[in-house]
Amino acid sequence: METLEYFLPQVWFVILAFFLFLYVMLDGFDLGVGILSLTSSDEERRSILMTSLSNIWDANETWLVLMGGGLFGAFPLAYATILNALYIPIFLMIFGFIFRGVAFEFRELSNRKLFWNFAFGAGSFIAALGQGFALGAVLAGINVDDTGHFIGTTWDWLNIPSVLVALTLIQGYVLIGSTYLIWKTTGELQETHYKTAKIAAWTTLIGAIFITITTPIIYENTRSRLFEQPLVYIFAVIPLVGVLLIWQLLKSLNRKQERAPFILTILLFVLSFIGLGLIVFPYIIPNKITIYQAAADPSSLVIMIIFIGFLIPVMLFYNLYQYIVFRGKVTGGSYGE
Repeated sequence: METLEYFLPQVWFVILAFFLFLYVMLDGFDLGVGILSLTSSDEERRSILMTSLSNIWDANETWLVLMGGGLFGAFPLAYATILNALYIPIFLMIFGFIFRGVAFEFRELSNRKLFWNFAFGAGSFIAALGQGFALGAVLAGINVDDTGHFIGTTWDWLNIPSVLVALTLIQGYVLIGSTYLIWKTTGELQETHYKTAKIAAWTTLIGAIFITITTPIIYENTRSRLFEQPLVYIFAVIPLVGVLLIWQLLKSLNRKQERAPFILTILLFVLSFIGLGLIVFPYIIPNKITIYQAAADPSSLVIMIIFIGFLIPVMLFYNLYQYIVFRGKVTGGSYGE
């Protein structure tokens, strides 16, 4: 039983990290395309952007729902504490989801699309901003008592590090959204997003550098974690690999490659998640509550693993099937080969 109490929380930590990564990767380019739609110069371009998402965007958010449900079942203490501490960022995220979801559907039926176009872009931006604030606040640490219950204030999440994380996350979404549109579009619109991808690559890199430098300076626990043996060698390699990937990304954009920029951006997200996971583990609320303290009963974790074991392959197949079916270029508001 002691082995299960030690092993099962680790398994669920990996599962939740997997759900979060798939959500950030898949819905990330949705949000990025939504934000980029605010810069579209005419209705034809905006229609192409919307069409590129029309058959896939709502399924991408399923991974966030799975992550929320998994967190509630596997780590109920962390779920209650995080939601209590992050009401406003989470409300912003949900409000953004609702706003862009309604706008997406109403836009198709409306003769005057200007308001709904803005609503979709603004909703995407608000949702990304809420996620960035939530991520920044969790990484900074939530103020809890000895039992793991939130004892902070309503505005604890709003600080300089969380603002920096939010702005960098938005730039990351714009980057993956731009590289997705490079893959899916042609002509002048594709050329435009080669340019937005280059800008977003540089701004994301600058934000990542600031976060990498300031986080160890501000947070002592993170600083000590970064210099632990043998993690110090891993953390030394991750920034170097990140710079190499950015260099390859910029080179692929200069060469006007179509698929390589998107793949390299995904690899950047993978690298970021590996770094964050190594910094956070074994905490579910960084530097406060470990996964072992917050975990549910082992029998509950086993039952949930059995259920999730059937669900994950179905969800992966469904997502993969969507992308295969709608793999063509988007031209003039429709899919083509």
